[in-house]
Amino acid sequence: MNKPITSDAKSVHPGVRIAAEWSWRLIVIFAGLAVLGYVVLRLETVLIPVGLALLASALLIPFVDRMQSWGVPRSAAVVVVLLGALGIVAGIMTFVVEQFIDGLPELTDQFAASVTQIQNWLTSGPLHFSEDQIRQAGDSVVKSVQSNREELTSGALTTAAVVTEIFTGALLTFFTLIFFLYGGDQIWEFVTRIVPRDSRRRIRIAGAAGFGSLIGYVRATVAVAAADAIGIGAGLAILGVPLALPLASLVFIGAFIPIVGAFLTGFLAVLVALVTKGFLTALIVLGIIIGVMQLEAHVMQPLLLGRAVRLHPLAVVLAITAGIVLAGIVGGLLAVPIVAVLNTAIRSLLADDPDAVYAQLLVEDPETPLYPAEPDEPRTEPRIENPIPPDQASRDD
Repeated sequence: MNKPITSDAKSVHPGVRIAAEWSWRLIVIFAGLAVLGYVVLRLETVLIPVGLALLASALLIPFVDRMQSWGVPRSAAVVVVLLGALGIVAGIMTFVVEQFIDGLPELTDQFAASVTQIQNWLTSGPLHFSEDQIRQAGDSVVKSVQSNREELTSGALTTAAVVTEIFTGALLTFFTLIFFLYGGDQIWEFVTRIVPRDSRRRIRIAGAAGFGSLIGYVRATVAVAAADAIGIGAGLAILGVPLALPLASLVFIGAFIPIVGAFLTGFLAVLVALVTKGFLTALIVLGIIIGVMQLEAHVMQPLLLGRAVRLHPLAVVLAITAGIVLAGIVGGLLAVPIVAVLNTAIRSLLADDPDAVYAQLLVEDPETPLYPAEPDEPRTEPRIENPIPPDQASRDD
């Protein structure tokens, strides 16, 4: 009679067993991330306004706290800060839109003249293209721009579905922002009640540390975006490029997406300069943009952001790419702040003393890495696990 075949775990090679253990753990983690991503995509209509409200609250809550410290009731402080912020944003947007509408006819005329010059160069220059084909292509481009001038200025938001979606998202963002400014700490304490009591305090401290980093990030990003817009806008105005103020406003908005945002919106200014003022002016504008980007990367961000909220450029680029793929431009806007908050919160959770996490982050040199790849003083001699006691060594001698 044959013996039944039995499987013995000890007969499996240790490498295969370790690989299997890691595989099922990674499968579980991937499944959890997939479910989380599905939930986020299904609830993006709610989560995106909440994320925007969180960014806005990080920018405005220091003003509310300051007014409360002066003796103003918190509800009144919230109302005053919100009305002031809405007034500033509405005034700036109105001024920028008016400038854009006033300058667009001049831009289209200069664009038509530039197309005519390019046509003449292509037909009479060294390339010797067919004059009829080039002229027909150029005329079609000019007619398309001129015929769509009214749509560019007033018809971009005529779709009822787009208007409804934007209005709903803005209303939800504003409604959420009110409660974040008035009692955001109480909301966080209520949410963390689902955490076991033993870990509740550490989670709350980590959340507070992450939101503190978000405040610093948003404040510094606004300053950096303003510097980018002023520097590039001043250069465009000095060079006489049309729509200098609207282009500077686009740079300001784009700068909220680190590394790539200001550069892409600045590249639009280079195209406008190329079409309206020629190659030399466009080259000068490109040099101004590169200079401003270098000043931002090497001076302003280390000075304003410091070490607590600074991220590796690779992490920034990957986060922006993932955010754009998942949720478009808004996802790219929210990706880096989310990573910055998680960065500080996780550091706080891993710290032995979470209350002192900022004491570890605030250093004189923000370029110093928090967790260096190599020890500060590497060992030059092999470590002895069980050294011989001195008295034993003397007896052996």
